[in-house]
Amino acid sequence: MTERPASPKMKMRKVPAEERPRVGAPRQIADLMPDIGRAAFRKFGFVQSSIVTRWTEIVGPHYAAVSAPESIRFPVGKKAGGTLQLTVMSGHAPMIQHVLPDVIERVNRFFGYAAVAKVAMRQGQIASISAERRPPPRNLRPIPVELGDSLRDIGDPELRAVLESLAQGLANSSGLPKVS
Repeated sequence: MTERPASPKMKMRKVPAEERPRVGAPRQIADLMPDIGRAAFRKFGFVQSSIVTRWTEIVGPHYAAVSAPESIRFPVGKKAGGTLQLTVMSGHAPMIQHVLPDVIERVNRFFGYAAVAKVAMRQGQIASISAERRPPPRNLRPIPVELGDSLRDIGDPELRAVLESLAQGLANSSGLPKVS
């Protein structure tokens, strides 16, 4: 029989929260919402919660004002060829019926594959969603002088503004961009 050497077991000391260093930077609530709602959305038939949150971008503001996605039902064992269930405001169903091929195409383009093959509509009330899109906050660091001088020669003001924003983003970044 072999014996283990006698060594005192070290207990892991739990570090209080105020002493632990912060791992990541603060994040916006909008960035966390897809993670929070993912389980609930999947339970009710959504493979991707962003179809609900980005419905206006997918179909456009005119059609998003009178319709909302309810669920996507797939055939058993498949993740393609599903049925998108739409709720449409009363009186707007004939208009949406005419643009259903475009809606299917836009949803499939959003997913990147033929996720939806047909659409089932039902009439109901649509809550008006007025998502406010604010521009990202201006960074506090100034544009480096060597980048700023070369941008002054550009005549187009929109192009100059975009390039200044890019230069400022590069000046504020630390190293290579993070790809997620």
